[in-house]
Amino acid sequence: MGAEQLVRALGPWRRSDATLVAALDRAVLDGRIRTGAGLPAERHLAAALGVSRGTVTAALARLRDGGWVVTRHGSASTVRLPPAAADRIAPVSATGEGGAVTDLRRAVPAAPRDAYLAASRRALERAAPLLAEHGEPGPGLPELRASIAARYTRQGLATRPGQILVTGGARAALALLTAYFEPRVAAVETPTYFDALRVLRGSRTKLVGVRVTAGGWDLDQLEAAFAAARGQLAYLVPDFQNPTGALMPQRTRRAVAELADRHRVTVVADETMRDLDLRDRPEPVPRIRGAVLIGSTSKAIWSGLRIGWIRAATPLIRRLQSHPLAGPLSASPVQELIAAELLGDLEAVLHRRRGELRRQRDHLAALLGQDDRWDFTVPSGGLALWLRLAATPADTVVERAGRSGVELTSGPRFAADATLTHHLRVPYTPPPRVLDRVAEVLDAAC
Repeated sequence: MGAEQLVRALGPWRRSDATLVAALDRAVLDGRIRTGAGLPAERHLAAALGVSRGTVTAALARLRDGGWVVTRHGSASTVRLPPAAADRIAPVSATGEGGAVTDLRRAVPAAPRDAYLAASRRALERAAPLLAEHGEPGPGLPELRASIAARYTRQGLATRPGQILVTGGARAALALLTAYFEPRVAAVETPTYFDALRVLRGSRTKLVGVRVTAGGWDLDQLEAAFAAARGQLAYLVPDFQNPTGALMPQRTRRAVAELADRHRVTVVADETMRDLDLRDRPEPVPRIRGAVLIGSTSKAIWSGLRIGWIRAATPLIRRLQSHPLAGPLSASPVQELIAAELLGDLEAVLHRRRGELRRQRDHLAALLGQDDRWDFTVPSGGLALWLRLAATPADTVVERAGRSGVELTSGPRFAADATLTHHLRVPYTPPPRVLDRVAEVLDAAC
């Protein structure tokens, strides 16, 4: 690419206080500079950027060391995505590379690049029949519904494809269920996933909280919340609950089912985290009897793959499919085809991800352990530690950490009643060297 073209791709990097290295790797990740592009000669690049040639030479050397640029003798330097960036579980935004902010406000993984690209190629190679169809929204591609149903059946919950409705992600699934049931009251966990709170609040639903800690669900509050939501809805995350990481025991699942029967409450169980079981010997706990299940590829694969689903009785699936919002909340057919390819080889991806997450969880837990300024329980699954701060308010810690270049999320955002002011979610998705930095920033912030 020409020097002027590269300058345009970098944008106003000086005004953002970014280094030249950070600006270049960000432009690659954003797609403004394509991988495989040849860079202009150093003297031309320096003149176009208005910096010294020594600055450009030093920047390219750092990029070569990081694997972002490869230079062969007698040829131009070529841009590439380094293996570490391509294969990591943490998004680049969560690593603070090139001096950028370490953004841990969302506990999400990066895509498994090689597996995703291979699945995309296979999907496109057989997309011709799909592209010849109308492309209008529907309940999901038959093969994807069949694949999802087969996973449930293998896990002990017999499921037919007609019991699956594919949506444009887990939030779309919850939004559709909320629009269909129109609950006046909903029982929710405290804390719970903040985007679920946004969906329910957006429908003007009154939220009744059930206290959850790493040790489990408060059964007294659970009974009171179900009584308050009589005839309405309950939204629960029983598997590696977000953000506490708690795994609902079987006796509590039985209690939930009994309360749901007694108070005629429809239980919506969000299983987005279920595949992230980090125990040495993962053994899925039986599901809540009678619950409407929400699943998604967002945590197991990538949140950019907007594929979610609802698993319910066939009559409910048919009614949901005919709802006016079913079309707008449906998934892209091409993405469904990619998801079908990925689900066919999901266990290989999950095996690697679980191992990496387990190591990073243990690394962060060791860094933060034995400190009386906070306490936490090492979760058996999920993506984050849930810290209870002894003295410093969480909002204060978040503000101080942000000034040091680490963005975190405080407890009140996860609470329906704006409580949990001394709690903090700390994802362990970044690699150990970044977690070392996060621990240092937390130490200073407290």
